[in-house]
Amino acid sequence: MSRNRSLLVIAFIFACFATACTQPQPAAPPDTRVADEAAIRAADADFAKFAAAKDVDKAVALYQDDAVAFAPGVPAVIGKDNIHKFISGFLASPGLQVSIHIASVDVARSGDIAIDRGTVDSTATDKKGKTATQTIEYVLVWKKQADGSWKIAADTSANQK
Repeated sequence: MSRNRSLLVIAFIFACFATACTQPQPAAPPDTRVADEAAIRAADADFAKFAAAKDVDKAVALYQDDAVAFAPGVPAVIGKDNIHKFISGFLASPGLQVSIHIASVDVARSGDIAIDRGTVDSTATDKKGKTATQTIEYVLVWKKQADGSWKIAADTSANQK
């Protein structure tokens, strides 16, 4: 009887193990990448509109509070307040016109982070009254917020050669 009892205990343990292994896996979150990409492209277009209107507050609202921006020839700009100062200086350029050309927006399958890459053409009047045009390559790292909106976490750019 002892042998039967041992077999019964082993069979019970095996049955418990097999049942635990066959528990349904949680469903994958819905794939929202298409909608997320559209939201980020719309935010890029909004930035261009805000720049044209010289609306610094709306432009900066696209950034997370702890965002960081890197631009050629200046130290890293960290935090929304400092980014506000930086963008204020940029948007104060006389005759500024900005045109954004998105090369790609790649949203992670997880739906919580995205990379936005492209170029920005900017035209402004320099101190001598001469119109100068510059093309800048950029990469933005966007993070989805708890409310489902997207904010820029990192902004980096380089002058195009």
